[in-house]
Amino acid sequence: MSLNSRRALLRALPLALVSSLALSAPLAAQDETVTIGYAVSKSGPNATGAGITTIPNYELWVGEVNAAGGLEMPDGSRRMIEVIEYDDRSSAEDLVRAIERLATQDEVDLILPPWGTGGNLAIAPLMDRFGYPQLAVTAVTDKAPDFAARWERSFWMLGGGHDYATALVETLSAAKEAGTINDKVAMISVADGFGIDLVKAARPAFEEAGFELVYDESYPLGTSDFATILNEVQGSGADSFVAFSYPPGSFGVTKQAITAGVNPKVFYIGVGGAFPVYQKISGGAQEGVMSIGGVDAANPAIQDYFARHTETIGAPPDSWASAVTYASLEMLEEAVKRVGLDHAALAEELSTGSFETVLGEVKLEDNQLRQLWWVGQWQGDSFVAVSPADREGAAAPVIPKPEW
Repeated sequence: MSLNSRRALLRALPLALVSSLALSAPLAAQDETVTIGYAVSKSGPNATGAGITTIPNYELWVGEVNAAGGLEMPDGSRRMIEVIEYDDRSSAEDLVRAIERLATQDEVDLILPPWGTGGNLAIAPLMDRFGYPQLAVTAVTDKAPDFAARWERSFWMLGGGHDYATALVETLSAAKEAGTINDKVAMISVADGFGIDLVKAARPAFEEAGFELVYDESYPLGTSDFATILNEVQGSGADSFVAFSYPPGSFGVTKQAITAGVNPKVFYIGVGGAFPVYQKISGGAQEGVMSIGGVDAANPAIQDYFARHTETIGAPPDSWASAVTYASLEMLEEAVKRVGLDHAALAEELSTGSFETVLGEVKLEDNQLRQLWWVGQWQGDSFVAVSPADREGAAAPVIPKPEW
């Protein structure tokens, strides 16, 4: 099998030492451990997103649980977590093979999800066939209700393209009605499940709100040169630029827009805009940039989570899916404490239970998390939530954004 892997018992040790435990840590007796496996992109184009949103939260959570003595079982006993990890190399084929191996050869107790919409869709049938609960925490899809009904042990935690697109349109509509921006929008999207979902929802939403899409193009995953696109955007007359992009595209289009002096009044990018590294990517010119997600930066639970993540990992989490990822692990931890490791019982508890998390009290609706932030914006050194505008903790959007 052409996959890199590591197997370790993650005890109460600094996470920087985790890699040194691979293949060398003395394992506790089988009935004293819980084996958790996952395949995630440590290389390839998805590695940026996985390396910021997914892997750090897995390591943070496992380290904290093991530092407390392990996962608590219904009888009050605790079991240390043993991790089996594979690099899917941003390949759907490698990812599927890794999930099959985790289920049939490694026979892990639990499987955590990969990063990204495409990866979670690729493994959903397998997770269902093998009976594992699937916390599809970084998947954005309008078909989440259908998928939750088809695969009853799947849980969709990040909303759909329609949610994010319509929230963005509502935010821009308010600015248009205030006379801050014109009615022209230039839009690009990555040719992947994420981009396709977002753009399909955005087109009718913009039209219904009275916007004119003067530019609407998709680009292949892995594109690095956006010079031609930005030149056409600059000549389009649009005050608003929208990119439904993955991190490499979000970063690339930002750098090249700054270099070319392309400075629309609204500059919105997709995944990666809420990453802490975006400040460095933009050379400190992040002020006013909009993206998916956001957090209530004044919330004490979020502040505590950011502090723990920064102390342990050495960098802050992103301000969108990171907290949702960590919350999903807290839900899993609480569910195991209540019902143990039986997959059917776990799925039922996740579907119907209430859980205390960094997001507050969470209860899924038809196997979906719906209390989410849809639009955020860089304001100072924080990426803050601006939509839903009527939700407690939302900041007022700043439009137009300052020049680069």
